[in-house]
Parts: sequence; structure tokens; C-alpha cells
Amino acid sequence: MSTKTRSIRSFDSEWQYSSSVSFLFGTFAAVAVLGWLVSSLLTAIHVFALPAIPADAPVQGSIEVITSQWAYVFGVPLATLGAFYYLLTLGFTLWWFDTRHPLIVKILTPLTASGVVFSAFFVWLQLVPIGEICPFCMMSAAATVILFGLELAILRRSDAPPLSEMVGDAGTLFDQTNVAVVVIPMLIGLVAIVGMFLIPLLPLPDPVPFA
Repeated sequence: MSTKTRSIRSFDSEWQYSSSVSFLFGTFAAVAVLGWLVSSLLTAIHVFALPAIPADAPVQGSIEVITSQWAYVFGVPLATLGAFYYLLTLGFTLWWFDTRHPLIVKILTPLTASGVVFSAFFVWLQLVPIGEICPFCMMSAAATVILFGLELAILRRSDAPPLSEMVGDAGTLFDQTNVAVVVIPMLIGLVAIVGMFLIPLLPLPDPVPFA
């Protein structure tokens, strides 16, 4: 059975996509949203739950993982950096749906590959130095692997010119981008993350104890 393709020539380069690419990108977007939700949940735990644990309290399991010395980069929780990563991948996915340009597919390749490399390192930290497993961290690691696998599948089903031939399309790509489609969802996710860190700084009244 022949594979249906759609040829697009809105820019200087010409390319074709398999009919399954849109479905793969839709799945990619869903996994990115799931990864963002998991990372945001871990961020909320860092912001709201961990401060309530006494400094000298014994911890184990997931709490030992997310309170370890490897759980922060310059004071920022790894979970928060993961949330930014998933927002970025989601933004590129929305950008592709807006323009269908293969340059975005090419950019996603090193981005998702780097996510797998960092996730593999974090999994190793859990298994070896820490010796405990965080289920949410493992879910995030699985999401990065799935994103990379979907990206490879998209590449195989995309008949696109080499990256060097598409660089000249970059200016036209930006000109024909509907910025609101890409930026607004990312801003919503970004505000949600930043808001978690701002809430504890608000001058809220102290809770009134019940008699």
C-alpha cells in the first residue's frame, strides 16, 4: 500500500510529509504536556511540601531523591528545569503545526536527544549514588525517551532537504509564524511555574488555629 504524502512549498525549500506525521506530532504534544504536568507537580512539592519537613527529619524514597544535593542546579530544582524543557518542546510542536516547516523538525532532533542524555544521567544518580527511586522522576525520564523516539519516527517520515538548504528559510519562517499560537500557551505554562515560587512570597495572613 502506498504512503500518502503532502507536498508543501510555502518557503524556498520543498519537502513532503507522510500522512502519519501530523498524528505523530499530536502524540508528541500530548507527551510534552504530560511531562510538563509531572515536572510542575514535582516543582510544587519543592515549593510547598519540602519546606514543611524539619531539617533533621529522616527521609527516604522519593523525598530523599528530590532533597539530595543533585536535585538542584544553582538553587533551581531540576523538576523546574524539566518543566521549562517540556514547555520548549511543546512550543516547537505548536510552531510546526502553525507552519509545517521541516526546519523545526531538524531543531527538535538535538533538543530531544539532549533530554534523553540528561535523563539517563539523572536515572543513574537515583540508582547509584542516591540508591532510591522517585516515580515521578522516572515518569519524566520516560517522557523524554518517548519524545526522542517520536522525533526519530517523524524524521523517517519526512522528505526534507538538508539543514544547510533550509537555513535561508529562517527569516521567512519567522515572518509567516502566527506568534500568538506558539507564545500564548508557553506563557500560560511559564506563568504557572513562576507563580508557584511567588505565592510563598506574598504577604498572606497567618492561619488561625482552631480552638
